[in-house]
Amino acid sequence: MARRNLSEEKRREFLPIIARAFAELSYRRTTTAELGRRCGVRENVLYRIWPDKKAMFIAAIDYVFDLSAITWGKLLADCPSAAEGARRLLEYEARHHGEFGHYRIVFAGLSETDDPDIRKALRRMFGRFHRFVTNQIEASRKARSVANLPEAPLSAWAMLGLGTAANISRELELLTDSRRRKLIDRVGHHLLNGSTS
Repeated sequence: MARRNLSEEKRREFLPIIARAFAELSYRRTTTAELGRRCGVRENVLYRIWPDKKAMFIAAIDYVFDLSAITWGKLLADCPSAAEGARRLLEYEARHHGEFGHYRIVFAGLSETDDPDIRKALRRMFGRFHRFVTNQIEASRKARSVANLPEAPLSAWAMLGLGTAANISRELELLTDSRRRKLIDRVGHHLLNGSTS
């Protein structure tokens, strides 16, 4: 009988808590003492899983994509077509984009790009988002025979930029929730297939 990996179980248990702390307090203001307090353990327990605070932050950066990928996988699980899948994802993001505040982890990371490890983690995360969005755009356009639009990788970067702009507008209260939803929905549909619905 295989032994349970308790460190991996604890990692999965603590990671959402750690991500929430970094989202609320940023990288610089978050202490390992605070992370331990929120996880209900002493700091040394966290150090058995991650070597230092930076490793915990990098795990939180990876968590930003991993949580999205799990959510999106569920949305796509029973999709009848690629076009329907892309539409579902866009409608979901229009309603829910940024609601957990994990974008604040990314924003905090961007202020730490002088650190090569954090820079590498951000590049990896954005690369994963870009590949996923590019694949969804390509599949949707192929299913619909859409032409005369910017190539899918460029449209994917524009969608990532759209999400970033929506997050900035949320953080600075520049747009209401309904205007932010409309921004993602209408511009997203245009980037996806040239239409606004």
